Amino acid sequence: MTTFDTLFFSFFNQIKKRYKQRSNTISVAYISLVQCSLVLLLGIFFSEFLAQMKVNTMSSSKAWTLFILVSIALYFRNWMYYSGKKRKILNTKTKSNNPQYSIVSLILLPIVTIAIAILFLIKIS
Repeated sequence: MTTFDTLFFSFFNQIKKRYKQRSNTISVAYISLVQCSLVLLLGIFFSEFLAQMKVNTMSSSKAWTLFILVSIALYFRNWMYYSGKKRKILNTKTKSNNPQYSIVSLILLPIVTIAIAILFLIKIS
């Protein structure tokens, strides 16, 4: 199991108590947000790195378009991956041997990565 699987099922088990039927949809949106924030952070980091190296790769508008397309692809990949039998099989594996994270740390993870990405973006401007 990957780190994202562990994060997904930790979040899923935390909110399953409160939102019974919508917990899978909310968890898919959460893991997509985490992955998109990491993609944003890496994209901005490499953009700044390549700008420092005087490498001209792509324009800013093309980079944002690529980020939006990757974000949509990540959401649909997660929707396909964490729905149905595969989620149920992974859920039984998760309950037996993986640690559960607190809801506070799960919520802070995308917030902190987006904050760092914004700080990098401000540094570029």
